[in-house]
Amino acid sequence: MKLYLDENLSPRIAELLRARGLDATSAHETGNTQLTDAAQLRYATDQARAIVTCDVADFVALATEMIAANVDHAGIVLVSSRFRTDDFHGIADAIEQAARRYPEGLPGAVLYLARPA
Repeated sequence: MKLYLDENLSPRIAELLRARGLDATSAHETGNTQLTDAAQLRYATDQARAIVTCDVADFVALATEMIAANVDHAGIVLVSSRFRTDDFHGIADAIEQAARRYPEGLPGAVLYLARPA
């Protein structure tokens, strides 16, 4: 799975994922900070990358709109608010597990990453 991290996640997480052999980049690394959520999702889709974000409510709403409009996306990975945004290794671990589980990506799908209790 190719990954694109929304600007609300540290580019350090993308670095950790690349060190683990995954194809990951971030909005910070591509100069895409300050884009709207819809623009971030369009960029990720244009790059055939699943977007990874902490903006759960906003991206669920976007996914719902896209379904209603019959518009495709390359996948949305939602990071639970139970993760601290500075828990780079914990977030990277959860993303890596999902990427290994879905190596072909998540076209049109939404995946929620819950933090283990």
